Amino acid sequence: MKMPMMSVVDNLHNVRARIAAAAAACGRAPDAVQLLAVSKTHPPEFIRTAHGAGQRAFGENYVQEALAKMERLRDLELEWHFIGPLQSNKTRAVAENCDWIHTVDRERIGRRLATQRPRGLAPLNVCIEVNVSGEASKAGVPPDEALALARTLAPLPGLHLRGLMCVPAATDDGARQRQAFRTLARLQQELNNAGLGLDTLSMGMTADLEAAIAEGSTLVRVGTGIFGPRAAAGPGP
Repeated sequence: MKMPMMSVVDNLHNVRARIAAAAAACGRAPDAVQLLAVSKTHPPEFIRTAHGAGQRAFGENYVQEALAKMERLRDLELEWHFIGPLQSNKTRAVAENCDWIHTVDRERIGRRLATQRPRGLAPLNVCIEVNVSGEASKAGVPPDEALALARTLAPLPGLHLRGLMCVPAATDDGARQRQAFRTLARLQQELNNAGLGLDTLSMGMTADLEAAIAEGSTLVRVGTGIFGPRAAAGPGP
């Protein structure tokens, strides 16, 4: 589905207003919550339009699609976040080209990223993905295994362990949304009490960003709310 470029700009303004209102409702500053525009399956022109409206951070789920967009948009100063499942044979591309990855849930993936991160680049910002809802179909480390993984990843050269990420089970129930996000926020506090020093909670999307912000999200990942319905699926992760 093709969206008029001005719709991207209008939607971006609307999402920013939602973030500001949600932050104000719980006594937080609007700039305490970063907006990640999830551009997966949408064309580079949409990213260029959003960039023109002040957006700098973009999230992609598919390695080949992300690399193609990076090439097309090299003239822009963008921050690239990888937010999809990552196969071992694709870690080098992420390590060499992305600024963030939100979906590390295995020691092996973390070690490969650390080894493959070019030493001339700043450390790759990393979030551990946590399966807060216990869904068999979802990626992510179980909550009770997050501390051990964090302790393994934190000292690795080439990585900067920043925080936790989750994709809870979809629900329209605001109380259930908040409960899932509260689980991740409490887990972050546990890890910080253990000396990890995490500063990022990547949680909340188009349908539930208010609940996520109320529970302490520092980064919301919004795709549909900015770019419209997802286009045809991109190549495999």
